[in-house]
Amino acid sequence: MSVSLLQAQETSPEVLTFEEYMAFVKKYHPVARQAELQISEGEANLLKARGGFDPKIEVDYSRKEFKGTEYYDILNSTFKIPTWYGLEIKAGFEQNEGYYLNPERTVPEEGLFSAGVSLNLGQGLFADERMTAIRSARAFREQTLAERDLVLNKVLFDAAVAYFDWMQAYNEFEIYEGFLENAAERFIGVKQNAQIGEVPAIDTVEAKISLQDRTLQLEQAGVRLMKERLDLSNFLWMENNVPVELQPEIVPEKSIVGEVNPILGVREELMSDFSFENHPKIRSLRAKLRALELDRRLKANNLLPEINIDYNFITPEPDAYNTIHTSNYKAGLSLSFPLFLRKQRGELQLAELKVQDLNFDLELNERQIENKIEAVLNELESYKNQIVLIEEIVENYRTLLAAELRKFSFGESSLFLINSRESKLIEARLKQNEVLTKFLYAKAGFFRSLGAIPEVD
Repeated sequence: MSVSLLQAQETSPEVLTFEEYMAFVKKYHPVARQAELQISEGEANLLKARGGFDPKIEVDYSRKEFKGTEYYDILNSTFKIPTWYGLEIKAGFEQNEGYYLNPERTVPEEGLFSAGVSLNLGQGLFADERMTAIRSARAFREQTLAERDLVLNKVLFDAAVAYFDWMQAYNEFEIYEGFLENAAERFIGVKQNAQIGEVPAIDTVEAKISLQDRTLQLEQAGVRLMKERLDLSNFLWMENNVPVELQPEIVPEKSIVGEVNPILGVREELMSDFSFENHPKIRSLRAKLRALELDRRLKANNLLPEINIDYNFITPEPDAYNTIHTSNYKAGLSLSFPLFLRKQRGELQLAELKVQDLNFDLELNERQIENKIEAVLNELESYKNQIVLIEEIVENYRTLLAAELRKFSFGESSLFLINSRESKLIEARLKQNEVLTKFLYAKAGFFRSLGAIPEVD
């Protein structure tokens, strides 16, 4: 299902401005909207990583009764609060009874309360899975923001090129349409003059060939205009993912050269003081590099032994402070250390190789972006000179054609020379249209190489 964009009046064609068009694309294009989902994905990953520090309640209850004898009834509940640097704060309650209860589980009748900490002194002291996960999630969120900008930049660049192609095809159609009118008027005039004997009858054949040639060129230009209009429609959407069909009555702006930079978001400060720090591709790679550095740090920390200590005060009456003594405690120590560390050393080497590889990629991308910007700036300067030259060429051909028409009115020229002059003028105007479009391409390429995002709404 599709809808028409702007129901234009037959007597007054509506203009779809470049700014309106880019605002449509940025707001409603499916790819642009998909790009926003990446931000939500980054936020969701950060929320997931933060879950590693959520307080936790654990309850372990078991009971056994056989032939009327209660073997045991064991309740052990714990409340844990994970914190940074391998420290975990704990509080617990234990209540056990039974005929065959293990003596080490014997507690006062009202139960036994505990409060203490668990600490990793080796692995996990400065970097553990939970700390790395949340820091990596923050880096991933920054990466998704940069990648969102990259996706937006790409789709808006493609959309701008589609508009420029549509504008070129429309201008080309108008050029052929204007010269077709001239050929039609000339054919009528020559035909009338031939009927009264003022010009040879063969001139009507040449005038008709010129008219047919212009008609064929206009027909071909119309086909191209229809194709470019359909290509442009691929970028036009409304709310609820409804595609928009651009109607033939809608026309592009006549001249947008001075408006392209501000509409595309290429501000003067970006052009004069470009910084790699602001380019979304570099931002994405550096955020990814931070995540890899965090992973490398975690792998290096895994070379340390696992040393876990646990200390808890225990008391049957937590409300009475005088019952809390250092002599009443429950403590533990565990130590684990692989003798060869082959797995840990291999993982660290792999992590370091990933960091080195991404550093190479970062340096390469910076160089490529710098060269692209320099190339596009040189291209823009060249097209500025070409535009001035082609304008002079068009004006000169126009002068030659006007002079030839004047000579023809005095009987001092021929249809062949007029058609020749006119063909050269058509070629020059088409070339002028092409150069202008390439100049706009270069402006869009500059926008693409800067990674800019338009602020159109």
